[in-house]
Amino acid sequence: MENSNSEIKKAVARKAYEHLASKLHKDCILGIGTGSTTNFFIQELINQKPEIKAIVSSSVGSTQLLEEAGLEVSELNDVGSPDFYIDGADEINDRFEMIKGGGGALTREKIIASASKKFICICDSSKKVKLLGKFPVAVEVIPMARSYVARQMVVKGGTPEYRVGFVSDNGNQIIDVRNLKLNVPYDFENEINSIPGVVANGVFAARRADCLVIDKNGVPEILEQ
Repeated sequence: MENSNSEIKKAVARKAYEHLASKLHKDCILGIGTGSTTNFFIQELINQKPEIKAIVSSSVGSTQLLEEAGLEVSELNDVGSPDFYIDGADEINDRFEMIKGGGGALTREKIIASASKKFICICDSSKKVKLLGKFPVAVEVIPMARSYVARQMVVKGGTPEYRVGFVSDNGNQIIDVRNLKLNVPYDFENEINSIPGVVANGVFAARRADCLVIDKNGVPEILEQ
């Protein structure tokens, strides 16, 4: 089953690259996310080596994969708004609102997604849900605020768990919060962000995806909002 799932992710990543291929040009800036499905897209990028202006990356891990293959990775500050941002999701609903952050790169993912002109989400069909919230919401926090933020999550009905031994690429800690009711993801995202000490959270509703590449019965398809 694991191999079958990997093949589906690989097919979705290939479909996403084919969708983008005609739009990639020498002045194009491409944003790359983090995760297992995104890694297959990175491999497509490595194989095809399109002529583009710059690549920006949401994590140290993705940057390492790209640079080891000889692709230069630029800083977002230096290149401006990416034309496209490619990333996966832990959950995504019919409105293309998402939960992300299982890999801990949510803050940089959210920054690049927000800066990009078009956000393309790539994932397998197991990530598609009617209501967000079964997957825990990652909350990146400044270390001194961890316990305070966790208590605020309890007030909101959540069950927080400190991700022990994990430090984000930004030097912060992460709380994974279960049992949250995300009936209106946009409102909940803003509520969490308003708590002092929160850097970012894994609800992607203010900046949701514009396009979804997902498998249907094992065959990749492209859905647009």
